Amino acid sequence: MASGLLSSFVAAIQASLSVLLVISYGGIAAHLNLLTSANGKAISKICVKMFLPALLLVKLGSEMHPGSAHRYLIVLLWAFIAHITSFFIGIAAHWAFGMPDWITCAIMFNNTTSYPLLLIQSLDQTGILKGLLVGDETTRDMMERAKSYFLVFSTISSCLTFAVGPRLIDTENAPDSDEDDDKEGPSVPNERSRLLDSEGATSGRHHERHLSVTNITFFPSKPKFTTVKRRPYYIPLPKWTSFNARTQWWLLFFYDFLNAPLMGAVLGAIIGLAPPLHRAFFSSTYEGGVFTAWLTESWKNLGQLFVPLPLIVAGMSLYSSYQESRQTSEGGQRTSIPLATTAFILVVRFVVWPVLSISLIYLVVKSEGRGGLLGDDPMLWFTMMLMPTGPPAMKLITMIQVSDAGVEDERRIAKILTISYIVSPILAFTVVGALKASQAAI
Repeated sequence: MASGLLSSFVAAIQASLSVLLVISYGGIAAHLNLLTSANGKAISKICVKMFLPALLLVKLGSEMHPGSAHRYLIVLLWAFIAHITSFFIGIAAHWAFGMPDWITCAIMFNNTTSYPLLLIQSLDQTGILKGLLVGDETTRDMMERAKSYFLVFSTISSCLTFAVGPRLIDTENAPDSDEDDDKEGPSVPNERSRLLDSEGATSGRHHERHLSVTNITFFPSKPKFTTVKRRPYYIPLPKWTSFNARTQWWLLFFYDFLNAPLMGAVLGAIIGLAPPLHRAFFSSTYEGGVFTAWLTESWKNLGQLFVPLPLIVAGMSLYSSYQESRQTSEGGQRTSIPLATTAFILVVRFVVWPVLSISLIYLVVKSEGRGGLLGDDPMLWFTMMLMPTGPPAMKLITMIQVSDAGVEDERRIAKILTISYIVSPILAFTVVGALKASQAAI
């Protein structure tokens, strides 16, 4: 028993180090001037607008069918529960302990796509996940299913990032009403129209749209509904501005849920749940797969590019932030790390959530039995235990940049993120705990 636990822990450490090394390669690329902030943002943009939607479409379309749809509904429900719980943990830290308002985003949004996908691939190479095999399925089938579960969870996280993330950082530093905004009208670009991608830099989805907003905040501060002039892609400007300010605020909020990853996930679900479409896109050519060999294969090739690229960009961003912080320190403006805030974030992300998720999923499975509420797929249990855990997402830096927080906050967050990714191999304990709990629940 002790030997099996030790071997599982060593394998989990190796998988975590593999992910950390990929991140470090991004830092090396930045050090050698092979990557800069400009082309890093371009890579992030194409990742979120092309590579991730293709990955979602292929994985969900191939894995989803009427018999498995309930599993993905469970993941959707779990995603909302995890994010709402994290939201209230962050709000409590802000209200009760006086921590900065951006701690809510640091707690609420973890790296839900590239990090777990690369981690699960590395875990597959170690062989420790074979203990979750059921029946005569292959390891490859189990891994593809695990990736689709993570991607569904990440879709919800991505939507909440677009709609909620920047609003959570406006609670302390919302700008005063600026008469110039009204004079300039909707044709003047505003930095706060820049929202975020799924794991890193700005998405560009809102770059081309123009926004003039004053004092639009989000809970826990009381929302201040003022004039909103926005030119979206699909809503004509006269119709958009004909609503009152409060209605515009809510329309803007719900419209921000629409993004490329969500579109890819929806298309994948439609194809997967419709047997004729599923056959046409994912069956072999001899079994009616008229699109499999050329169209679907091209989407697969695009989707495969997504997994490592955001982590490489994350490494570049962390290195660039570190360099900027060091130059500032040398200039006499040293940015201190808020120890209490950093410790709180790390404890919640690497200790509290692993304990909560592993305990809750295990108890539900044991009480309901296999085939109960959480179904009979051990890989579903295992991935659900891992989903709310891990380091905060790199998009937190961009949230700070597009909010009204100061430069000092941006530097502090960059340092906190650097620390959280450096200590991320501690997730090996979570991996082993989730693995053993899932095996015990079988």
